[in-house]
Amino acid sequence: MSKSLALFRKTRILENQIDEFLDCITKSGLIFQGAIKTYLANGVCDDFDASTKQANEIETRGDDLRRTIEAQLYEQTLIPDLRADVLRLLEDLDNLINITQANCYRFAVEAPEIPEEYHAEFLHLTETVVACVDAVVMSSRAFFRNIEAVRDHNSKVMFYETEADKISSKLKVMAFSSDLPKVEKIHLRYFIERIDELANEAEDIADALAIYTIKRSI
Repeated sequence: MSKSLALFRKTRILENQIDEFLDCITKSGLIFQGAIKTYLANGVCDDFDASTKQANEIETRGDDLRRTIEAQLYEQTLIPDLRADVLRLLEDLDNLINITQANCYRFAVEAPEIPEEYHAEFLHLTETVVACVDAVVMSSRAFFRNIEAVRDHNSKVMFYETEADKISSKLKVMAFSSDLPKVEKIHLRYFIERIDELANEAEDIADALAIYTIKRSI
């Protein structure tokens, strides 16, 4: 195996915990995507509440795993030269789960009115930001296991983030050029931006991963 591969190849338990942590991020994105689809079809219903509960459980599990991983990095004095970067990466990745959980909660509490003509683009936006999150998870896996693949995955993050920006801009134009009351336009814009926030956060993580990768390669 190349020296540049598998950052924790000698620490199997830690490697498995990092994999599970990254799985939590992927699951949280899928739960959020399903929750938005359910909300657009039926509003705040039992199925939506079940998705919100799942999002809460994933957020708790992700926090537990992150803290466990961080503790092991200190207790076992692993990768001292890279520890700060890995800790920052874990915290930033954990924020992706926090955003999805918080968004489910916002929809549950505020129950925004989303006219049917906006549903297709809201779904498109959600699917795109979740794809962006998936791409940054793959980039993160590559950072730990196959650093040479980080760049390829990062390019997908940038693609999906750009697409999400296009869709969110289109939705805002649709809203503010409509005959909806101004307060509803503002409410729609708020939720458009909260969904798009996932892609923006994923892009920031990809930018950081690019720097961490260069540092690992030196």
